[in-house]
Amino acid sequence: MEPVTIIRHIACEGPGHLENSLEKYKIPTQMIAIDAGDPVPATLDNSCGLVVMGGPMSVNDDDGWIARETQLVRDAIDRGLPVLGHCLGSQFIAKALGAKITKNPVKEIGWIPVTAPAAAHGQPEWLNQFKTPQPVFHWHGETFDLPEGATRLLSSTHCDNQAFIYKDNVLAFQCHIEMTGDMVDEWSTLYADEIADEISMASDTIQSKSDMMQSTEQHIDNLNRLADIIYADWIQHLLT
Repeated sequence: MEPVTIIRHIACEGPGHLENSLEKYKIPTQMIAIDAGDPVPATLDNSCGLVVMGGPMSVNDDDGWIARETQLVRDAIDRGLPVLGHCLGSQFIAKALGAKITKNPVKEIGWIPVTAPAAAHGQPEWLNQFKTPQPVFHWHGETFDLPEGATRLLSSTHCDNQAFIYKDNVLAFQCHIEMTGDMVDEWSTLYADEIADEISMASDTIQSKSDMMQSTEQHIDNLNRLADIIYADWIQHLLT
């Protein structure tokens, strides 16, 4: 079987819990580490799918590799390959589909619930898990417009577009469903200054590290359970 290509933009934002699901289904992977100087691939001829992870940069930055990665995502979609994006990765997908990426009204950092619009329940089937609000992890200051032809899947109180699906096999999450407990601990340590700055502005969508970690103990098992269901559904497109 050909591998699924995973694009990583910063060392601490790897595939996380997704790696467990890919290993369970014996899906081989190849990592493109932009943070380590790997070039954006010119083609996905030898890949069965594409996963795009998060990062602190913006898809609106004028770095040349961002334009090349956007085109790679567009090429993958046009070829009918399964594509999955997390946070920045979701914004790459939205941009590749012609949508705008803009500043969200507030930053969301920590455990914040998302829910499925009533009209979207059951499509895909895992959305039934989100008929009631489910706490998932967030760390973003930008958001995407919904691309033409895409269906909104999840929303939060302060960010309408938390997830969308396009043509059944393209799935984008503004929120971070890939998280492990260790990743939450690492991010909240690495980006402690950002947390402090945002809390100082009295934002009600920013958690302190102590609150974040306490919430992680409460929520991580449920998040991993939800991610297992979502990833299993998307992985089926890799296997067909």
